[in-house]
Amino acid sequence: MRSTLLLASFACLLTNAALAQDCNAFYFLQKNKTIEMSIYNKKGDASGKQVYSVSDVTNSGDNITATVNSEMFDKKGKSIAKGHSQIVCNGGVMMIDMTMQLPQAQQEQFSKADVKADKIFIEYPNNMKEGDKLKDATLSMDIDNAGMKQSINMVTSDRTVTGKESVTTTAGTWDCFKITYKSKITIKTMGIGMPFNIEGTEWFAPRFGIVKTESKNGGTAITAIK
Repeated sequence: MRSTLLLASFACLLTNAALAQDCNAFYFLQKNKTIEMSIYNKKGDASGKQVYSVSDVTNSGDNITATVNSEMFDKKGKSIAKGHSQIVCNGGVMMIDMTMQLPQAQQEQFSKADVKADKIFIEYPNNMKEGDKLKDATLSMDIDNAGMKQSINMVTSDRTVTGKESVTTTAGTWDCFKITYKSKITIKTMGIGMPFNIEGTEWFAPRFGIVKTESKNGGTAITAIK
């Protein structure tokens, strides 16, 4: 009986260690790591970059949580937006703060506004496979932009793992899962709504993170890791 309990405890420890290792490999969960994502317009020309800096990583129970500071630059290198978010990993599932996935125009537009939003995460499981349907996610934000009341509602749905591809950038080469999705973003100003839709693709490398994104409006790609 004692041997059985010892074996069960040892197996549990191995499982927990493996899950922690899965989480620790994500680039957003490595303290003092800096990640540069180049931003491209719909013609494929570089239009700026987003720089993420991981300032803190904590462990609490099954969760590993990172605080990520971000700064967006235009193509001339001028800072146009700053923010901070959280990344959480639990059991090999990376959960990204949805505010990090707002389009460039909205990040720039609301960078100096008073923004209130719940922490809503969108999930990327390490064990995904072709054909999987990933969870939807919805973000709601209330904005006070110099006295002008606005709100944003972003619904990301129809997230489907469509296959695997190798992706190469100036930062390296990764074997990625290709994920297609749809996002509906509604911006209300003084109660009047203006919706628009995005259909996009992400390339996610298990135990690493998102390497590249594309939509009809442009895309992003990791171009440096420091």
